[in-house]
Amino acid sequence: MQKKYNKQIMQDFGLRLSRQFLAIAATLFLLLFLVLLYKRPDLFGEFSKNTIFAAQIMLIVAFIGFSAFNWRCPSCKKYLGTNINRRICKQCGTRLR
Repeated sequence: MQKKYNKQIMQDFGLRLSRQFLAIAATLFLLLFLVLLYKRPDLFGEFSKNTIFAAQIMLIVAFIGFSAFNWRCPSCKKYLGTNINRRICKQCGTRLR
C-alpha cells in the first residue's frame, strides 16, 4: 500500500513539475514578446506603452499566482520553495522523485 502511495506522489509531482516548466516557458516567451512590442509599439497595431507595461505586470502576477498554487508538495500541500530540482519535501520529508 505504501509503495502505491509513493508512486502516486511521484506521478503527481511529475505532473506539477511539467506544468511548472510549461508555465516558465510560456511566461518567458510572452514577456519577450511584450518587450519587443514595448520597443516597437506599432508592430501589430497601435498600443500605448502603458498598456504594454500593464500587460507585463499582469503576466508576472499571473505566473506568481500559478506557481503559488501549483508548486506544492502533493503530500502535505506546503509550498516547495524556489528549488526546481527538489527531490524531497523539506516540510514533510516525502520523496518526490
